[in-house]
Amino acid sequence: MKCDLCNRPAVTFVRYNGTHLCGDHLMRYVEKRVKCEIRKQADLLRGGTIAVAVSGGKDSMVALHIIEKTLGMRRDVDLHCVTVDEGIEGYRPPSVDIVREFCKERDIEFHLRSFKDTVDLTMDDVAPLSGENSPCTYCGVFRRKCMNDVASEIGAKYLATGHNLDDMAQSIMMNFARGDIERLARLGPHKRIQPGLVPRIAPLRTIPEKETLLYAIVGKIPFWDGVCPYWTEALRNQYRDVVDNLEDRSPGSKYSILSSYDQLYPMLSANYGPADLKKCECGEPTHGKMCKSCELSARMHKKLGKM
Repeated sequence: MKCDLCNRPAVTFVRYNGTHLCGDHLMRYVEKRVKCEIRKQADLLRGGTIAVAVSGGKDSMVALHIIEKTLGMRRDVDLHCVTVDEGIEGYRPPSVDIVREFCKERDIEFHLRSFKDTVDLTMDDVAPLSGENSPCTYCGVFRRKCMNDVASEIGAKYLATGHNLDDMAQSIMMNFARGDIERLARLGPHKRIQPGLVPRIAPLRTIPEKETLLYAIVGKIPFWDGVCPYWTEALRNQYRDVVDNLEDRSPGSKYSILSSYDQLYPMLSANYGPADLKKCECGEPTHGKMCKSCELSARMHKKLGKM
């Protein structure tokens, strides 16, 4: 098949809008939407420091690449990369090497923060003892703390993540199904600035996972495609299947889910105002006396102590 915009061979068929695109036009199509999201989500009129959370996977590497391509030439924007080492033997080290080398080539300041340094645990310690909570519960909480700590330390105005359209649709469906409307109202990108929390933006939120993968391949962007050994226990996998089945039967469903959420957001935001946050002993903002990271790490240290 030929590209609908030129006569070159197409690399993909975009089912939700019925177009065939070659590699160059696919990259332009993705970049145009990502740049639009950056403008909508981040107020950079006076510049500022942007931290980009990068795991080394395709999504975060594409996010870093496009953000650097879009903002890297601006002297008033300081770009930093934040990578978190969860402590998963054989899985995380290769991706860290990829991110570090990419940042070195682009002259992007690289920061590495580990679970071990932050909560004195590794995911290889946690996973066998996670009990009724999946390992992903611990991992998500500890990772958010690591990212927020680094972003706060460098004075970041925003923390960008690599969450794509699939991730957003899954998160929306999960929170609807659980009836957790307050959590739904707190989904990124964050428009409110809470003391102690660096607001997150998601430049890839309108880009399907398939397109980020093709963009990385066509653009020759290095990424780590290893699979986390603990991913099978994540509840999100069930919602991934549901959303993928909807998209397969009705192309554009993922966009419809995100669009519905965006239209509901003003009402959600009005009903659920800013949280009354206190400060945990570790310095992290919290609803109660202890933040979730300290609560889960204390629970895990107790289990390890008993053993």
